Amino acid sequence: MSSTKSESEGGKEEVCASCGNAAVDDVKMKACNGGCDLVKYCSDKCQENHSDQHNEVCKNRMVDLRDKELFEQPDGTHLGECPICFLPMALGKGKSTFCSCCCKSACIGCSYANFQSSGRWICPFCREPAVNGKKENYKRMLKRVKVNDPGALFEMGIRRNEEGDYDKAVEYWKQAAELGDAAAHNNLGNRYYFGQHGVEKNEEKAIHHWEEAAIGGNHEARHNLGVHEGIIGNTERAVKHFIINANLGDEESMNALWSEYKDGNITKEDLENTLRIHKAAIDATKSSQREEAEVYFRQLASSRQDHIL
Repeated sequence: MSSTKSESEGGKEEVCASCGNAAVDDVKMKACNGGCDLVKYCSDKCQENHSDQHNEVCKNRMVDLRDKELFEQPDGTHLGECPICFLPMALGKGKSTFCSCCCKSACIGCSYANFQSSGRWICPFCREPAVNGKKENYKRMLKRVKVNDPGALFEMGIRRNEEGDYDKAVEYWKQAAELGDAAAHNNLGNRYYFGQHGVEKNEEKAIHHWEEAAIGGNHEARHNLGVHEGIIGNTERAVKHFIINANLGDEESMNALWSEYKDGNITKEDLENTLRIHKAAIDATKSSQREEAEVYFRQLASSRQDHIL
């Protein structure tokens, strides 16, 4: 059988794409090590002999598979649902609380409700009381870092970054990214894209980390990819990224789509459909409990500011 037939049929037949030998008891076919899932070989030698013919096909297939994964609409953001009320976590700063004791997060509504019922700030998961000061929180997180908790590794990277220890911050984010943390991938993408704080600028690495983050539902990375694609002239891909992100409730990407509409890069029908999904995604994160918590924290922040003044 020819290699062309083997590839066009997706490599399902147990026939070597190079020599045409069929699989028998003492010959086991191995899939192409490029990961294309199109062809199989009876030996490494056959794969080497077939490389000139297959490499371009393999490369294009991998690009197609990557794009299929990249442009699939995620079920939700990397933040997921609040593990207590089970509503989707809201996007934006101050919408959730991070517990240094167990390195889990809950929405501010559930954290505030827990405070109201207990009369003090305690972890809604492991019931540990809150501690004041970075030093005590650092000690708590260090315990979770030692067991490779990705959330702890990411947050430890944030703390080290704030302290100006940029090399250590990147080290923590790399560890978290290896464990699949989307936010860590996003931060690494930012560092490589802009070449910040001692990290050498590397656009290829930046795009890789942003794509991994976006596939994991990270809205910041997805928006960054959209902006990047727009800058290099890939308008269609940029709009795809913005639509996916707006569907998750991201305001920046929704605003970007309004601009794309003015430039004629998205139809009115697609824009209106995205806007409906966008609003529904935001509404799904709302609750009276969360609204009450936001009022409380705004008043608390205002009172502290008044005290400072």
